[in-house]
Amino acid sequence: MAHPLSQRIDDVLDLDPAANAIQYDGKWHTWGQVATLARRIGEVSSGTRVGIMLRNQPAHVAALLGVLAAGGTVVVINPSRGDERTRADIEALGLPVLIGLAEDIAALTTPCPATTTVTIRDLDTEPEVSPAQRPSQDVGCPGVAVWMLTSGTTGPPKRVDLTYDMLARSVIGRDPGNTPAPTGLRRGVAIVNSPLVHVGGVYRVLLCIAEARSFVLLAKFDLTRWADAVREHQPRAVSLVPAALRMVLHSDLTRDDLASVRAVTSGTAPLSADDADAFTEKFGIPVLTSYAATEFGGGVAGWTLADHQKYWKAKRGSVGRANPGARLRVVDDEGNPVEPDEKGLLEVKPAQFDADADWLRTTDLARIDADGFVWILGRADQAIIRGGFKVMPDDVRTALESHPAVRGAAVIGISDDRLGETPVAMVELHGSATVDSLLEYLGGRLARYEIPTDIAIVETIPRTPSGKADLGAVRDHFASRV
Repeated sequence: MAHPLSQRIDDVLDLDPAANAIQYDGKWHTWGQVATLARRIGEVSSGTRVGIMLRNQPAHVAALLGVLAAGGTVVVINPSRGDERTRADIEALGLPVLIGLAEDIAALTTPCPATTTVTIRDLDTEPEVSPAQRPSQDVGCPGVAVWMLTSGTTGPPKRVDLTYDMLARSVIGRDPGNTPAPTGLRRGVAIVNSPLVHVGGVYRVLLCIAEARSFVLLAKFDLTRWADAVREHQPRAVSLVPAALRMVLHSDLTRDDLASVRAVTSGTAPLSADDADAFTEKFGIPVLTSYAATEFGGGVAGWTLADHQKYWKAKRGSVGRANPGARLRVVDDEGNPVEPDEKGLLEVKPAQFDADADWLRTTDLARIDADGFVWILGRADQAIIRGGFKVMPDDVRTALESHPAVRGAAVIGISDDRLGETPVAMVELHGSATVDSLLEYLGGRLARYEIPTDIAIVETIPRTPSGKADLGAVRDHFASRV
């Protein structure tokens, strides 16, 4: 019997094959086109691990859906991580099936007799299947829908199991097996600008499928294309990671451009309350921040419109309250729960997990007040100890990003013979500023020990697919300046 998530995909693909499903680069593709390619992919995907070199293109959406509808496991491969790393990753995985564009397969793979290769192009072209010459007996990953590659913000990316149950509870509901499938397509059009190699992109696509909603797919976040899509389709809600939200905030867009939008959701990385308030002041749209992680298979806390209207002034800077069914608590170093408003490590029981699951300890420092609102105070494993003083990189980053000329910032600690570590910052500008002017600005907002010992102004901060600053690349940049 098919899993409720697989069944939902099949049901929705068959609702109205002639109707528009995905708009990409100005062209609409039908549900029937998506279904045809998805089912062709499903023929070689049942119950096995399938590596997909995912790009934000319609054919890759169909490949993702095809594997999931057939009960296989999507092994996420990011073809933009760098040729050598990606090639080594694919070789180490030993996949029975590998799917990708012809150019990605040619550049990133070595022919393997144990691997079936599927070359995809677009929804109008039949995929080319090159069967394995000596197929191996793959045990698969029973119950795992997506083997998701994490962002690798602070170190080498790792893979996390996202089970069919977790994803079904995220996009269908807490009881997916007893939730009726849609009987018709939804009228509104969503915008998917998160990358498919990140959990946010997979979640947005599957949510659209679960709701039987057509969507615009962007190859990446592009301000002009995103704004055009908003004006054309008039969505009531949009999702923007903090880096994209700041691009919109500092653009020439007006309230008229975003007139249809009633709320913006934002997650994956910290967003300052000042930026949220500035966005609301400029566009008249509340920003509903949330808290999630790849390991959770979805969000665990966030703001609702009702909470925002009632509590934002008193609780600004919070990431909201626990989602229905989720449980959150803060513990001390020994694992003992602390009192409301005390700082400690955040532990989570996501609603996507089984009811008897253990608490999952994060590396995030947090506090939860008596009303259940959660504040994320930084990563415990990223704290910089400068001469005995603790510096939280997010505090320094937030101060830098409050400067009117700063588009984005990233802060790390580097070794210092005398002090142990000192903070340094990489800054991306959209206005005019010098290192000296930034240091002077920080002098009135931070303690002396929090002020960076080095600031590098760059054209673009290196980022992971999720939009977070790639702190490994930032660290390499400063290492090269020594």
